[in-house]
Amino acid sequence: MGSTARNYHAHGGNEWVVGGKLTFLPGAVVEGTEGLFDLPSGGAQPLPCMADSEATTVAALREDYNRLLAALREAGFMARE
Repeated sequence: MGSTARNYHAHGGNEWVVGGKLTFLPGAVVEGTEGLFDLPSGGAQPLPCMADSEATTVAALREDYNRLLAALREAGFMARE
């Protein structure tokens, strides 16, 4: 392996390291990816629109951030506590 190789076999061929772009051409088949591309169970509903933060203090920014986290949890994109 040269020092400029970005894609190579490692660990005796047990691992393929991709350091560049990976392109799948039409007709390509990828096996063993069950669940890999599943989206969280948030349903098909988009998240509600949240206005841009207009916080002028750290405390107000914290409140905006916590509202964002709550929306992510409610939509199923983040586990609840």
